[in-house]
Formats: sequence, structure tokens, C-alpha cells
Amino acid sequence: MPLLNTIHSSAISIIARYVVIEAMKNRLFILLIIGLTGIFGLGEFIGGLALTETAQVQGSLSAFILRLAAVFIISLFIITGVVREFNEKSIEMVLALPLPRYVYYFGKLYGYLLLAVVIAGSAGLPLLLYAAAGQVLLWSISLFFELAIIIALCLFFLFTLGQVTAALSAVAAFYLLARSMGSMRLVSDSPIMDSGTWSQEVIRSLLDLIAALLPDLDTYTQTAWLVYGSGTVQDLAPIAVQTMIYVGLLSAAALFDLYRRNF
Repeated sequence: MPLLNTIHSSAISIIARYVVIEAMKNRLFILLIIGLTGIFGLGEFIGGLALTETAQVQGSLSAFILRLAAVFIISLFIITGVVREFNEKSIEMVLALPLPRYVYYFGKLYGYLLLAVVIAGSAGLPLLLYAAAGQVLLWSISLFFELAIIIALCLFFLFTLGQVTAALSAVAAFYLLARSMGSMRLVSDSPIMDSGTWSQEVIRSLLDLIAALLPDLDTYTQTAWLVYGSGTVQDLAPIAVQTMIYVGLLSAAALFDLYRRNF
């Protein structure tokens, strides 16, 4: 049994290494450099237009764009890469080996998490010009946790849907809904809304139910940490717990779909 576990761990590491090699071949890191340069230039341009609090405006705008860019880049890379493996039948060659299917899944997950570390760290570099290093570090760590959920989500929708457009649309819908759920609940609880009506109560109950099922991405990677320096290490604790829960649940669902598929 220890020898078998060693073989499985080695196979997971090999698959993860090939994920990183694939990222290098697809010029992912060059794209990161180009993107960071473009976002830095955009931040400097917007800062030149701001009349007051130039650094805060530059930092908040850059953080917002970097966060969305990181989510988009890693989602697109994962979905297109795995779908290409489906189309080229290379996944069948891997699964034909005398290894359980979870080895393939966790190898992919481990490799993409390594890329998430690079992406989150790279996204934080331009922000050092506008915020304290400690706040940027908290922001980057939180971004990694956010990307970890996105990675598990991409793999789940890929094994479930198996198409680029459908998987990418599902990931985008999930992310936007999770990011905006806090604002939607605030609007539903607003005193200017008609309260006491059955329709309003149904909407509020439905939003509460959806919010309970989704990760609270409003608390992740907050721009306020950079602008006001309000981030603390304690803020990362609930974020880390949420990430482990959702990555675990999504991984279990993805593995269920992976095992039931006939390749």
C-alpha cells in the first residue's frame, strides 16, 4: 500500500508538471507580462485624470481589472486545454494507464493551483506601487483562494458539460452571481422596497437560499484592503475555510462525473 501511494503521488506530480509545461508552451506567462504592462499603463492614465486621491484611484482600478483578468485567463486556459484533450483523445491514453481516475483529476488540480500561485503573485506586483506591501500580500493570497474555487469550478463544469462555450458560460454565470449576491441581498432588504408582500418575501427567501449555497466572494480580494489598509490576517481565516469547503465539494462532484463517463 505505501508503494502504491508513492506511485500515485508521483503520477499526480508528473501530470501537474505537464500542466505547467503546457502553460509555458501556450505563452501563458508572456500573456501575463503583457497584461500586467497594459494594466499598469491604464492605471497611470486614469490616475492622471483623477483630481484627488490619485494613488487610491489607480490602485482600486488596477486591482479590479487584475482580479477579473486573473479569473478570465485561468478559466479560459483550463477549459480550452482540457477540452482539447477530450477532442484529441489524449485523456483516454492517460486513463488507460493502470491508475485510478482520481490521479488524473488531482494531477490537473495540483498543476492549475501552481499556476494560480504564479498568477496571483504576478497580479499583486503592480499594486505595490499604490498600496502597502502587507495589504498587497493579503490581497494576493485572497486572490489565490478565489482562483482555487474557479479552478475546481472549471473542472467540474468541464466533466459535466464537456464543451468550451457551455463550461465557460456556466463558470462566468456562477462567478458573477457569487460576486453580486451580497449587493442583491442588500437591495432586497432596502427599506425603499415594498416589504411584507408575499412576492418580496419569496424573492428574499430565494436570495437567502442561493447565497447559502454560493461562496461569499464579496469578502474575497477586497479593494478596500488596498485603498484603506484595512485588511488583517484574520480576514483570511473565513476565506480559507470557505475555499477548502467549496473546492472539496466541487472536486467530489467532478470526480463523480469523471468516474461515470465512458471514454
